[in-house]
Amino acid sequence: MRTEKIYSAGIDIGTSTTKMVVSSFLLKNVAGVTHVPRVEIIEKTVLHQSPIIKTPFINHDMIDMKQIEQFIFQQYHLAQISPADISTGAIIITGESATKENASEVVHAIADSAGHFLVATAGPDLEGIIAAKGAGTVQQSKNTAKVIANIDIGGGTANIAVMQFGEVIGTCTLHVGGRLIEFYDGKIQSISPPLKKLMQKWSNPLQIGDFAEDERIAHLIQEMVHFLVQVLSGQKIDGEHPLLLGHLPNWHKPVDAIVFSGGVASCIYHHDCSLRQYDDIGEKLATMLLQHAQLQSFLWLQPQETARATVTGAGTQTTEISGATIQVDAHVLPLKNIPVFNCHMNLASNGFDHMVKTAVDKADALFSIEHNRSPFALYFSDLPYLSFQDVHTLCEAILQHLGTRGSKGIPIIIVIQSDYAKVIGQTIQAINPTVPILCIDQIKVETGDYIDIGEVLPSGVVPVVVKTLAFHSK
Repeated sequence: MRTEKIYSAGIDIGTSTTKMVVSSFLLKNVAGVTHVPRVEIIEKTVLHQSPIIKTPFINHDMIDMKQIEQFIFQQYHLAQISPADISTGAIIITGESATKENASEVVHAIADSAGHFLVATAGPDLEGIIAAKGAGTVQQSKNTAKVIANIDIGGGTANIAVMQFGEVIGTCTLHVGGRLIEFYDGKIQSISPPLKKLMQKWSNPLQIGDFAEDERIAHLIQEMVHFLVQVLSGQKIDGEHPLLLGHLPNWHKPVDAIVFSGGVASCIYHHDCSLRQYDDIGEKLATMLLQHAQLQSFLWLQPQETARATVTGAGTQTTEISGATIQVDAHVLPLKNIPVFNCHMNLASNGFDHMVKTAVDKADALFSIEHNRSPFALYFSDLPYLSFQDVHTLCEAILQHLGTRGSKGIPIIIVIQSDYAKVIGQTIQAINPTVPILCIDQIKVETGDYIDIGEVLPSGVVPVVVKTLAFHSK
C-alpha cells in the first residue's frame, strides 16, 4: 500500500450556531517492509469550512431538521464532495441544542443521509475535549509540562478540558454562555433557568421585559465569571451551585495556563463580535473575561481556532485508524456507541479463564439494561508475550464467556493495543466459525470510553472514534 485518501466531515449543531467542516485524510503504511503493517493518518487537509449560521429552530423545543439538512447538502456541493464519499467524522449536538425534543432524531437522521458517519452525540465532557483538540490546545500541551485549561464558551455552556503532556486530566462544564440572556428590541426576551435559579437569592432579580442596558445584567455576568475563576483556581465550590452542569472539577493539579475557544472567544482574541447579530450577552461576557483581574494571573495562550474549534475537532481530530492486522466480520459494521471494559491481563495472579470471566461478569453488570445483555468491547491491556498455546487458551476463554451471551446478533468485540488482533480473531473463528467477531488493535481505550467502528476501508483498516467520557449524566 502506498497511500489512501479518505474524506471526513464534522458537523456541530450548537446552542447559537451550526457549522460544518469537510476534510481529507491521507493514510499510509508507515512500517518497514519486513515489519507488521501499521497504517496511520499522515496528513489532514481541511477542504471546506462552512459559514457559521444561526442554529434554526421550529420553536423553543424543536430543531428545524429540514433547514439543517439543506445547509449540510449545500456545503457538500460547495466542497465538491458527495455524501457517499464520506468515510468518517462526527456529528455532535452541543449545549442547549442537545436538550431539544428531537435532538437525537436530528443527529441520527443526518448520519443516515449525509455520509458514513461515526456519530458522536456528545455529552458535555466530550464536547470540551473535542473543542480542546480543535483549538489546538491538546497539541500545545504535548510540548510543555504546564497544566493548560481550554475553556470553550458557546451560547449555553462553558466546557472546560484540562490537560498536561497531551493527556486530558480533567473536565468540567458550567452554565456560562453568550445566549443565557437574550434581547429583543432593547429588552430582555429570555433568561435561562440556571440564571433564574442563581438570582433567587437576589432581592430584585431581573425579569423578562427589563431593559438590555440594566446594570443588574453586568452584575449577573460578573457572578458567572467569578464562578468560572473559582473553578479554574481550584477553589472549593458547591456541588449544587446553579451554574455547575454535572460533576465537580475532577483535575488535581493547579492550572497554569488558559485558552479560550468557542464563539465568545472570537470577541476575546479577534474582536470579531459577530455574536451581536444574535442579540445576547456574548460580547459583554467576553469583555468581562478580558478585564477580570484574577484571570490575568494565568498565562494566556492563543488558540488555533475559536468559534470553529468544536467543529474542527469533530471533523479532523476524532478519528483514529485501527491496525492493519485485524479480523472483522464486515457485515456487522458500522457499530456505534459500544461501551468499553478494560480487562487487565495480570497473569501473575490468575489464568486467562478467570480474568476473562471476571471482566465479562463486571461488564455485564455495568452495561446491561434491565437484564438485557448489551454489546460491549473488552479491551485487553498489558497483554504479555503470547505463545501459540497461550493464544488458544485465551480464545477458548473468550468463546466460553462471550460467545454464549444469548443474542446471535451480538458480536464478540475485542480491542487490543498490541498487534495480536488478527491471530486472536482468526483463532476464535477457527474454533467456532459461526460467531461474529470484531478484533481490532493499535487503539488505546479505557473503561468508560465508548467507541464507534466504521466500515472496512480498502486498505483493510477500520476508522474508530473513541469517545472519552461521553454520555456523562447531566
